[in-house]
Amino acid sequence: MLITTTQRLIISKVTLKDAPFFLELMNTPSWLKYIGDRNIKTIKDAENNLKNGILKSYKESGYGFYKVTQKSEPNKAIGIVGLVKRKELEHADIGFGFLPDYEGNGFGYESSVAILELAENTFKLKIILAITNPDNKSSIHLLEKLGLSFQKRIKPFDDNEELLLFAKNLL
Repeated sequence: MLITTTQRLIISKVTLKDAPFFLELMNTPSWLKYIGDRNIKTIKDAENNLKNGILKSYKESGYGFYKVTQKSEPNKAIGIVGLVKRKELEHADIGFGFLPDYEGNGFGYESSVAILELAENTFKLKIILAITNPDNKSSIHLLEKLGLSFQKRIKPFDDNEELLLFAKNLL
C-alpha cells in the first residue's frame, strides 16, 4: 500500500512478500556493523521478524518502517525508512537503512524528509527521536541534516551498548 512519494521515490507498506529483501538488507555489512546481527538467516526468519516487528507496529502504532523503491524501478526495494515507537524511548524514533548500492545517493535524506512530514501532519507527533551508533558517521550526518540535534548518550537496550540520542520538535 502506497504511503507517499517523493521526486524519485515510492514509499509503501511492507508485506510478508518483502521477506527476501529484508533477508538481504539485514545481512549487509553496514546493517550488521551499525544496527546489529538480528540472526536473520533464512526467508522464514525474515518473515517472523516482519510479523513481530514492522507488521505489528502498523497495527499497534499506526505507523512503522516502510519499503523504499525508486520510481524508475518500482518493483525493486532499495531500502527502508520509517518510524517506530520503542518501549525504551519516550517518543517515536525515525530510522533508515539502504542496500549498499544505494547508500550515498541522497535517498536516505529524501525519504526521511517525507517521513518527517508524515510524522507531523498525518501522525500528529510532536517530537521525533533517533538513536544511532556513535561510529555511524553517515547516520549522524543525515540526522543533523534533517534537523535533529544530539541530546545525550544512552544505553536503552539489554545489550548495554551506548548509543547517541537525537531529537527534533515538530510542532
